[in-house]
Amino acid sequence: MLSPETLPQDFFQRPAPVVARELIGARLTMQGIGGAIVETEAYTRDDPASHSFRGPTARNAAMFGPSGHAYVYRSYGIHWCFNVVCEAGSAVLVRAIEPLLGIETMARRRDGTNVRLLCAGPGRLCQALGIDRDCDGMPIDGTPMAIAAGRPKAPVVASPRIGITKAVDRKWRFCLAGSAYLSRPA
Repeated sequence: MLSPETLPQDFFQRPAPVVARELIGARLTMQGIGGAIVETEAYTRDDPASHSFRGPTARNAAMFGPSGHAYVYRSYGIHWCFNVVCEAGSAVLVRAIEPLLGIETMARRRDGTNVRLLCAGPGRLCQALGIDRDCDGMPIDGTPMAIAAGRPKAPVVASPRIGITKAVDRKWRFCLAGSAYLSRPA
């Protein structure tokens, strides 16, 4: 059920780079556990680094579904990665959050990792929040997953995305300047 703070579906029905920048400072929660988004990356349908570049497949089907839903995939066969679907074939990878709610649960899921590292990176974030393949295609409308409006505490900076070999010149990684919770410095 959409709470007054939860971002509406039409917030996400925009170009992924716009949504990625504006998600910095918003609050991501999964079953009440989460924190402030401090790092994102944008991927679009015409982006050779995007999973959707070659068209729909069983793996990327959620990217072609409704905006404001989760696209969850396994990276390197090891880590789950959480994205928010924007326009058809585009999504925003949430790379890191500042943990604020349910820190003890996150720490237990991450084997006691220090708070700064609990959600610093997409794999760590998914493990700490309990996001996995079962969340793929799930609406982000408040039950059990939500993204609520929020404002960044510092300027947002743009830089090249991490871990890709195509379209490396696009500065579609957005970070909260000076955050200690980033996966890597901006």
